[in-house]
Amino acid sequence: MAVSSVTLISSLALSECRHRFVKAGYFYRRCDKRRIQRFQCQLCGKSKSVATEEHFYRQRLRAMNTPLFMFLASAVPQRRLAINFGVNRKTIVRKFRVLGQMSDAKLLEQNQHQQIVSVLEFDDLETFEHSKCKPLSVTLAVEKSSRRVLGFEVSQMPAKGLLAKFSRSKYGNRRDERFEGRERLFTKIKEYLDKRVIIRSDDNPHYTLQVKAHFPTATHITTKGGRGAVTGQGELKKQKFDPLFAINHTFAKCRADISRLVRKTWSTTKKSSQLQLHLSIMTVFHNHRLVDPKLRHPIFGKSRMLPLLAN
Repeated sequence: MAVSSVTLISSLALSECRHRFVKAGYFYRRCDKRRIQRFQCQLCGKSKSVATEEHFYRQRLRAMNTPLFMFLASAVPQRRLAINFGVNRKTIVRKFRVLGQMSDAKLLEQNQHQQIVSVLEFDDLETFEHSKCKPLSVTLAVEKSSRRVLGFEVSQMPAKGLLAKFSRSKYGNRRDERFEGRERLFTKIKEYLDKRVIIRSDDNPHYTLQVKAHFPTATHITTKGGRGAVTGQGELKKQKFDPLFAINHTFAKCRADISRLVRKTWSTTKKSSQLQLHLSIMTVFHNHRLVDPKLRHPIFGKSRMLPLLAN
């Protein structure tokens, strides 16, 4: 991304010492074969460069970032990525965390530049961390017309069914944090919704009170959940018309595009925080490439970099 020298000098000067920076030569960065401008403070002698303010500061394998971002949103496990790129697994993990944090900020930016949502759908997707005895719930909200993801939250929940007793005996009582997760999600997306928004969900009795508390002027329409179909990883429903198609289709996309959410897979979540980062990467890729027709340009275009990875 081209930035004027005056802007760079002022941003660098305001970052720490607030002194006057001037150009002080260049250095050659081998990983992407670019010449990087250096700056030096005339008063304290401290030097910086354009690269100091970048997200990928001090990374050596920058050429991996764009394809890695794409593969992480395309159901490729991290171990296989390390083999394919010929690097250590720790390198993939470090880059994965940086990309996830950048995706969090990018998702916020995407929502701020879109129109106010008039029809919203939300629901919970169940997965697990480390063992099926330690389930997790992913609460996700999408715009009905475009399937654009507005936000999500990952919360722990207690095991249920046949595993409930065994889970308690092995791991103890597990706190149910789904209520707090929905509270965080509704607080986060409230500013993107119309005051008279129509909110659709299934007939879970826990949803109604929270929706009324956060959106008192909204219309909440509940629908009885249907049986899952074989297609869509069990998320799509066996019915001719699905009133919650937008959220169910998005959940099916999550299970297809995130390796740790695929059913009957070896790729499992070890920490819920890493699932949160992986979901951020997938949702930004989903919103950027699959929802807005104006953004359907080749991923390796002229700049060979996603707007997310522009620097």
